[in-house]
Amino acid sequence: MSKKNIQKRLARALLEGGEFAEALYEYELAEHIDEYFQSKKEDGDLYFFAVTEHSGDVAMLAIDENDILHINEMARLSLQAYWPDTYVPNITRLLPEMAEQLDQGFLYSAGIKQVDDKNPGKWTSRLFSLLGKKGR
Repeated sequence: MSKKNIQKRLARALLEGGEFAEALYEYELAEHIDEYFQSKKEDGDLYFFAVTEHSGDVAMLAIDENDILHINEMARLSLQAYWPDTYVPNITRLLPEMAEQLDQGFLYSAGIKQVDDKNPGKWTSRLFSLLGKKGR
């Protein structure tokens, strides 16, 4: 699968209100939930999300600032609410990195930290893929 096609499918799901696949969530993301909660805690992230794409399907999870797990459409809505003014530009900026990681056979995940208390709209994410499975 080409990075370009993966990026288009991610954009459809994340930016254009496209559908998510529950079966893909169960197959590729659900088994990592404990690891994702642990990572969020250890890294001091306020928010965490993970995305995968396989055979044209997309799945997503998000763990919000209250440690509530959101899946697929609810994860997208949660992240949109978390980044009310910056969701589209942030996701647009992250899409190439997401596609790159997924094309290499890894899951994409990001922990989000607030980096400036005086400017709560300024966020950073630490990207990692080693929790993913090579050769999905």
